[in-house]
Amino acid sequence: MTEPRRVIIGRFVRGAAGSGVAVVARTAGALVLNKLLAVYGGPGGLTLLAHFQNLMALFTTLPNDGTHVGAVKYLSPLRPGSGRYRAWLGAALLLNGLAGALALLALLLLPGPLVGVLGLGRGQTLLLGVGMLPLIGYALTVAVLLAAGRLRAYVWLTVGLSVAGPLAVAAVLLRGGPVPEALLAYLLAQGLLLLPAAVVAGRAGLLPWPRGRSSKAALRGLGRFLLMALSTLLFTKAVSFVLREVLVQRFGLEATDLWQAVAKLSDNYGMVVSSVLGTVYYPRLAALGGSPTEQGRFVRLVLLVLAPALAAGLALLWLARAWLLPLLFEPRFAAAGYLLGPQLLADWLKFLTWALLFLLTARAQVGRYVVFQAVSTAAYALLLVLLLPRLGLLAAPWAQAADYGLLLLWSLWYFRNEL
Repeated sequence: MTEPRRVIIGRFVRGAAGSGVAVVARTAGALVLNKLLAVYGGPGGLTLLAHFQNLMALFTTLPNDGTHVGAVKYLSPLRPGSGRYRAWLGAALLLNGLAGALALLALLLLPGPLVGVLGLGRGQTLLLGVGMLPLIGYALTVAVLLAAGRLRAYVWLTVGLSVAGPLAVAAVLLRGGPVPEALLAYLLAQGLLLLPAAVVAGRAGLLPWPRGRSSKAALRGLGRFLLMALSTLLFTKAVSFVLREVLVQRFGLEATDLWQAVAKLSDNYGMVVSSVLGTVYYPRLAALGGSPTEQGRFVRLVLLVLAPALAAGLALLWLARAWLLPLLFEPRFAAAGYLLGPQLLADWLKFLTWALLFLLTARAQVGRYVVFQAVSTAAYALLLVLLLPRLGLLAAPWAQAADYGLLLLWSLWYFRNEL
C-alpha cells in the first residue's frame, strides 16, 4: 500500500531531527577543531589539518564508504547471530583487515608524497598507520549498530568521538606542542572509542564471532560496494588531496588557508547533510529496494524538502559571512569572504546530486556509479586547468559549482523515469 506523501515527508523530517544530537556534536567538534588549528596552529595550521584529515579519508574511504555501507544494507534484514549474519560480518572484518594492511603498507613505502607536508618522522608515520586500525574498527561497529536500528547508541558514540578529538588536540597545542603531534593525538583519541562501541554492540548481541571459512557470496556482495568506494577514493578524495598540494605550491600555505577556511566551513555543514542522508535517508532507500517505484517517489519527496531548506540555510550563511568567518577561525579569515558565494552554490548542487546518486548505491549499480564519478572528476579537472590561471583561488569553488551543476542535470535526466 502506498503511503501518503505527508507520512513519508514527516518520517524523514522526524528521523533527521532524531539524529540532531549526533549532527550537532559532530559539527561543534569540527568547529572547535578548526578554531584551535586556526588560532594556535600558526600560518598554514588549518591547511595542515585539512591535509591530515584528507589523508585519513584516503585510507578509510574503502571501509567506510564501501564495506560499511554494504554491511548496513545486508545486515539490516538479518537476525543477529544467524549463519548469514555471521557470514556478512566475517566478510566485513576480513575486508577491513585488508584495507588497514594496505594503508599501513602505503605509508611505509610512500611516506614522502603522503606525509611529507606534515613533517612526520618514520616513527610517527608508523604510529599514524597503526592508529588507523582502531578507527576503522570503530566505524564498522557503528555500522553494525545502525543496521540494527540502534540510533541512540550511535548518537552517544558520535558525541564521544566529537569530544575526544578536539580535547586531544587542545591538550597538545595549549602546552605549545607542534601541529603534527596534535594531529596524531587527534587520531589516537578517536580510535579509543572502539572500546565503548564494541561493548555496546557486544552486549546487544550484534558482534557474534564469525564461524568457519569466509563466505564467497558475502565477499562478492561487499566487493561491489568496495568498487564504488574505490571510485570515490580515486575520483574525489585523491583529487582533493592533489588540489591542495597544487594550491600550496602555487599560492603558498598562508594564502591557501583562505580557501581552506571556506572548504572547512563547507565540510562542517556538509557533515550535517551527509549525516542525515546516511542515517535517515539511505537506510529507508535501501529498505525500498524491492519497489523501484516507491524508491523514486521517496527520492522525489525528499528532494522537495531538501532543495528549499538547503537554499535557505546556505543563503543565511552567505549573509552572515562578514562576522562568521572571523568567529569560526580568526580575524584574518574575513578576507576569504569572496570565496564563499561560489562555494555555497557548489554545495547546494552537490547535496541534491548526492540524494540522487544514493539510488545507485542502494541498488548496488557499481558500473553506473563509477561512470558518474569518473565523468564528474574529468570535468572538474578540466575546469580547474582552464580556470586556475584566470581566477586564482576562486577557480576551486567555481570549478566545483560548474561540475556539480552539470552532474545534477545529468542525474535528473538519468533518473527521469523514477522521478
